[in-house]
Amino acid sequence: MITNTQNHKPVARDKAALIQANYHTHTRRCLHAGGTDEEYVKEAIRNGYEVLGFSDHCPWKYATDYVPKMRMRLEQFDDYQSSILTLKKKYKGRIEILLGLEAEYFPQYMDWLLDFVIEKQVDYLIFGCHYHQSDETGRYFGRIAREGFDTYIQAVMDGLETGMYSYLAHPELPLRSLDWDDGVTEGFTRICRYCAAHDIPLEYNVLGLQLARRTGREGYPHHRFWKIAGDCGCRAIIGMDAHHPKDLRVSLYRAARRTLEEAGVTLVHEIPRVDFKGLRARRTAAAQTPEILHKNED
Repeated sequence: MITNTQNHKPVARDKAALIQANYHTHTRRCLHAGGTDEEYVKEAIRNGYEVLGFSDHCPWKYATDYVPKMRMRLEQFDDYQSSILTLKKKYKGRIEILLGLEAEYFPQYMDWLLDFVIEKQVDYLIFGCHYHQSDETGRYFGRIAREGFDTYIQAVMDGLETGMYSYLAHPELPLRSLDWDDGVTEGFTRICRYCAAHDIPLEYNVLGLQLARRTGREGYPHHRFWKIAGDCGCRAIIGMDAHHPKDLRVSLYRAARRTLEEAGVTLVHEIPRVDFKGLRARRTAAAQTPEILHKNED
């Protein structure tokens, strides 16, 4: 479910009224997921989901001949779109299905991305800040040394300020390789304050929770991060980050919900709608303003 709002503020509901929804679902087109698209839908229905958003890793129109290893190629998008829309029609009345993408902030490609999501009628974007600048040459933020953390924080802030994303996925991704220190507290506080001020939900990532259980290392989600998020008044949304249909198990969803409730973090199930066409119009107008002023001066 997407709320029709321009200021990233979902409709307030009683906790008891929360529905079970997931907007973070991948497909095998990304080269590191399994199962068919329909198997995800069937598993979601079997586990009581009312909303399933597909958000596979975004393809990009690279300026180089780079071939990505963790996302669909651009020429695969039409098949992705067709499959999801076919399932949306087939299962109408049983589950709401949405077409989304998980996208990074790649500065040189953001104008292209905005045009692309408008042209392809993508329902929403979630912000997964995996790489710096681009995956063509940029570092992966899940495997960085401490000196790369500030770069991650700035990339997140720059991406959020575009206004293109409905929520921030796995915000504490660098903790896959980093330990907590005072600088980490400062950086995450900066993100949380911004998201609270702009009503941008933060994702409690359940795939990361599964990884932590297997490895014994608390990476993401991290209890210290969610303490900061709660203190800042942030809203949380549960993201299953499903890479296989079994990742939609209701037991995992309920465990995440209990953790957030115990931490006192407000949980939402609706994601804010971004008016992509309106955003492009505002950017175009802003870009033309200096030219108009110059003509008026003449």
